[in-house]
Amino acid sequence: MKAAIISDIHDNLINLKKCLTWCNENKLDIIICCGDICNVETLKYLADNFKAEIYLVRGNSEIYDEAEITKFSNINYLGRQGIFKIQAKKIGLCHEPWLADKILADDRPDIIFYGHSHKPFEEERESVRMINPGTLGGVFQKSTFAVWDIDSGELELKILEKI
Repeated sequence: MKAAIISDIHDNLINLKKCLTWCNENKLDIIICCGDICNVETLKYLADNFKAEIYLVRGNSEIYDEAEITKFSNINYLGRQGIFKIQAKKIGLCHEPWLADKILADDRPDIIFYGHSHKPFEEERESVRMINPGTLGGVFQKSTFAVWDIDSGELELKILEKI
């Protein structure tokens, strides 16, 4: 099972379309979105163009009404941060990296995905793998996303201009 980890789209529909096309062509099973989609049109585009499950947290730049999310049956909305399970993996998800501290204090996930800084980054904190996939929107950095093989644990950074 494979998941795309995306963050910080910032309404860049061209980049989102390219990413989703790649995800669909490569038959990814899940999208995990670390927030900053921004407007409702981008949220709708994401939900309409990736029919499988999407896990989503709210970023600091969202301008859509949270009630809009309920219109999309494939979106699992976790609010500001949360923990969910895929297979036997316990996954923490937030936008800002400091919210990861709250996740670590509340529970012990296997991995935490976050965004906000727009820089792809991986570290280990308190024996938990912490992953930032960068910015799909290409704001201040190259456009990137990550692909996570849930079964093997392997993670690969994708640079959008190279796919």
